[in-house]
Amino acid sequence: MRVHLISLLAAGAAAFLPRAFDAPATVVPNDNRAAAGRMVGDTLVVELVLDSAVWYPQGPGGPSVVVPAFAEAGHAPQIPAPLIRVRAGTTIRATIRNALDSTYVLRGFHARPGAPADSAALQGGASRTFTFAAGAPGTYLYDALPQGYVPPRTVQDRRGEREHAAGAFIIDPLGGSPPDRVLVINIRADSAEAGAYRNALAINGLSWPHTERFDALTGDTVRWRVINASARTHPMHLHGFYFSVASRGSPHSDSLLPADQHRLMVTETMDPYTTMAMSWVASRPGNWLFHCHLAFHVVPSARLDGHGHATPGRHSPRAEEHMAGLVVGIRVHPRPGYTDGGRTGAERRRLFVQEGRRRGLSPRSMGFVLQRDGREPAADSIEIPGTPLVLTRGVPVDVTVVNRLREAAAIHWHGLELESWSDGVAGWSGLDTTVAPAVAPADSFVARLTVPRAGTFIYHTHMNDVEQLTSGLYGAIVVVEPGQRFDPAIDHLTVLSWDGDAVRGRAQILVNGDSLPKEIAVRAGEPHRLRFVNIGPAGVMRLELMRDSALVQWRRLALDGATLPHAQAIVSPATHRLAVGQTADFEVRLAPGRYALTYFHNRTTPIRTQTIVAR
Repeated sequence: MRVHLISLLAAGAAAFLPRAFDAPATVVPNDNRAAAGRMVGDTLVVELVLDSAVWYPQGPGGPSVVVPAFAEAGHAPQIPAPLIRVRAGTTIRATIRNALDSTYVLRGFHARPGAPADSAALQGGASRTFTFAAGAPGTYLYDALPQGYVPPRTVQDRRGEREHAAGAFIIDPLGGSPPDRVLVINIRADSAEAGAYRNALAINGLSWPHTERFDALTGDTVRWRVINASARTHPMHLHGFYFSVASRGSPHSDSLLPADQHRLMVTETMDPYTTMAMSWVASRPGNWLFHCHLAFHVVPSARLDGHGHATPGRHSPRAEEHMAGLVVGIRVHPRPGYTDGGRTGAERRRLFVQEGRRRGLSPRSMGFVLQRDGREPAADSIEIPGTPLVLTRGVPVDVTVVNRLREAAAIHWHGLELESWSDGVAGWSGLDTTVAPAVAPADSFVARLTVPRAGTFIYHTHMNDVEQLTSGLYGAIVVVEPGQRFDPAIDHLTVLSWDGDAVRGRAQILVNGDSLPKEIAVRAGEPHRLRFVNIGPAGVMRLELMRDSALVQWRRLALDGATLPHAQAIVSPATHRLAVGQTADFEVRLAPGRYALTYFHNRTTPIRTQTIVAR
């Protein structure tokens, strides 16, 4: 009896202990394969709890952070939050209990389409039930944010990001959807030592190299729903393949694009709290990547235990060390009977990776220099941007990359449909465990390129990205049709980039390597092609071409190197958003006069203006 009484007293006391004595549960990464809740007739009943949890974004045994996270009642907390997935026509009854001490604002518990105003504040310790019809099919999200939370908009804003209590909300059509996978981006960031963040940057709850590996066979169609549940814009880039964008949405609505408006992209801009449905065909075997193209989100300092821009591993030949954060790996295995067709008669080029005298804000100046004749370029000569590489569609070219740096190098041929071995991710590109090495100092590597389409592309470093990109290791690729040539008099190439000191947080935008853009001369009334490349480490550039105070008209020709179909190659006002890792081509026919081509950083801040003179 005495033992029984002691047990009762202990249990009663535990019920009234402050929450600080409770040990938070451990987050289970959510791969979004299993949906939450149970069906009762035509109603999905789901019970969610928002509570503190310990998150290990770099896998068990790695560093951790305590965060608010959603759990399905009776189950472990998850990041991303538990998947809600139903068919159209389903009624949803969702009960949410806030086990925290503070008020959180819930978004997304309403019929689709909805409105940003469809949110509800839930006080600490309170519960609320939402009953609603699912609504229109699409890809959506739901989340919980602290009341009064304002997401940071600048690097200098040290309030940090809190977009981890967020998950996918999928409504399938009545007939169901083809098999797909759901990828959710979640972020938690806190300011650490001066000039650094303590980051948890995750896709489906984990950071590279702990993220899931996606497997496919050659010929497979891969379908993904990608959800940016964070307050940052992420240009999401697929190596080696184009993907088709079938829909774009928000937490509250989704737009299924007509078939003639599907975009072929290699880098798609995902603004805060937006969604995308995409598909691609795994036509070639090898190891590939899908990742955010913000350099700060994929370098070693993006780890939760990172130490700023001096984080070890920046020059490592191992992909597990020189990348981190918002990256997933893809392994395409050859289907029985697969053959690559081979290649013969390749042209040969030699491209040197060099460092020269410092100039600008960056502590170092590096560049790619193409050998133009029988003599190698001087060891300290650099070109920023790197020498434009002009290739011909369908013509094989072997590019020997010669590394004259005192550190390892790797070049990614951004946007090119090529073999994996040549893709340029040290320690990953290749097939299975047979992977391409980094290019060691005083060594070389042969990249085998046979480009199947004409367009505008990029080549850039894929090693120590922030420092090497802001120091000049990038350039443009122009692929022309057989029998054509690249004529700079009518074909104008503009590369937008950064010159910066990442440690001290200083940077400026460069236009073709210069902070003072050079004037462009065109022949009035004749067609001219404007090719734009954005290869800074971060940010979205907006372009405007104006005469006096009015936008002129231009014709859209290509995005990310893919020629636009007739329905998309339209004449429109001359303005365009260009995220890092994107290219865009336009045709202009200008009347005699002077025009202002203005570049805006992050949409609204004018950074550079370039004059175009039509005579």
